[in-house]
Amino acid sequence: MRKFLYLLFFIPTISFGACMDFYNQNLKTLQGESFDLCEHQDKPIIFVNTASKCGFTSQFEGLESLYKKHNNKLTIVGFPSNDFNQEFSSDKEIQDFCKLTYAVEFPMMSKSSVIGKNANPVYQYLYEKTGKAPMWNFYKYLVMPGVSDIHVFSSITQPNSDKILGLLEPYIAD
Repeated sequence: MRKFLYLLFFIPTISFGACMDFYNQNLKTLQGESFDLCEHQDKPIIFVNTASKCGFTSQFEGLESLYKKHNNKLTIVGFPSNDFNQEFSSDKEIQDFCKLTYAVEFPMMSKSSVIGKNANPVYQYLYEKTGKAPMWNFYKYLVMPGVSDIHVFSSITQPNSDKILGLLEPYIAD
């Protein structure tokens, strides 16, 4: 038991050094800026496919709240997608909607596909490792540091659910 507690105490300080393959992606934000996923490989990351005109769009509030509270220990990365025909046509429209409606500050990538053969490389990898592609908007993938484990949550799972927070607890506890 003592070894487990020791490991649990030090989990958040693990450093993976050089950028691991999964994190070595050429990502662009809605603003057209580069986003270096390598800088976040030492903390849990929630990847979420979003859509501005979806019934689950209110989850932006929970995601943003989680991000604001724990952004030094957790990263949330949104991937706007029109795969389910509920997203605006341009990055500018998506950016304006997210900022003005939900005050989103967590990183939002440029609009891309998250399912099928045209899925962006992040979502191709997530599908390859889990066998689960998003079935709808606001599907969440919780990737633990160093891609040590990946957990998949459906659209109905709220970002602040006990399931997600329970997995994050060792990393975000003060």
